Amino acid sequence: MMNETMLPWHQVNWSLFNQYLRQDRVPQALLIKGIKGLGKQQLACDFANSLLCSHRLPTGHACKQCSRCKLFKAQTHPDFMTLSPKEDGKIIGVDAIRELIFKLELKPQFETYRVVLINPADKLNKAAANAFLKCLEEPNERTCVILLTEISSKLPATILSRCQKIIVLKPDRAMAKIWLQTQNITEHHDLLLNLAQGAPLLARDYAHAAILPLRQQCFTEWLKIANFQANPIEIAEKWYKQQHEIIILWLIVWVVDLIKCCYQTQAINLYNPDLQISLQELAGRLNLRQVYHFYDSLLQSRRKLDTQINKQLMLEEILIKWLQLNQGS
Repeated sequence: MMNETMLPWHQVNWSLFNQYLRQDRVPQALLIKGIKGLGKQQLACDFANSLLCSHRLPTGHACKQCSRCKLFKAQTHPDFMTLSPKEDGKIIGVDAIRELIFKLELKPQFETYRVVLINPADKLNKAAANAFLKCLEEPNERTCVILLTEISSKLPATILSRCQKIIVLKPDRAMAKIWLQTQNITEHHDLLLNLAQGAPLLARDYAHAAILPLRQQCFTEWLKIANFQANPIEIAEKWYKQQHEIIILWLIVWVVDLIKCCYQTQAINLYNPDLQISLQELAGRLNLRQVYHFYDSLLQSRRKLDTQINKQLMLEEILIKWLQLNQGS
């Protein structure tokens, strides 16, 4: 039986968690990984709540009624600690880890578990990661550390090797659509899921943020640059003031679809089937080798998104390259 608040695609992961609980073999360190928009934090918090609950249900879920569950809900449970960057895009420094280690030297206040949640774990800088190894090499009494990440490759091998790995997979398209309908999202399911790489929570957020009109506007401006009807510097400045990170992701999937159109693929195989006509027209006039080079440069730009690079200048460089690519056609 699934908990009413549990996301349906978490059931496989929860079955494993419940097995840990029944066998009293809870790992000292769990690494939960998966793409953005799959509810990794919700899954981790559900498990943390269960570990801290004093009257756990047969399904492994927390009762939600005991005093400890009420403390957890109020975010005041003394045996639940979270660690995240102080600001978006920032790192988790060594001082935060040292403070955590000091707290873990004390005994848990209740007789159940103590849980530490680090999200995202890949934001630990080198010094913090090295210091954090102490928590994994010398685990504290009744303590479970849960790390969340979208990119496990950014974590040191020394940390990865000490964690039990849990992969949160995206649901099949039918399950995702049904879930979106339960969120009162009644249209554009396939397109929203395509843009969200199949992640239902991200697709829901896109729908609530009315992201599709912005996407269409940006695509139109991208086409205008290709047709020498817009200034790439002006568009870069405009995009920077909008949601520039997601726009770079859109550029990547537009170029992926552009490459597919060079091979005469069907619309059903595109991330953006509604843009096929325009993409097909572009594909007919561009040099495929140059398109691949442009795609590589976009991937490099994406990897720089969480650095201190000037994002507006990066967008300018991308769009100037796009203009030059079309000038050579």
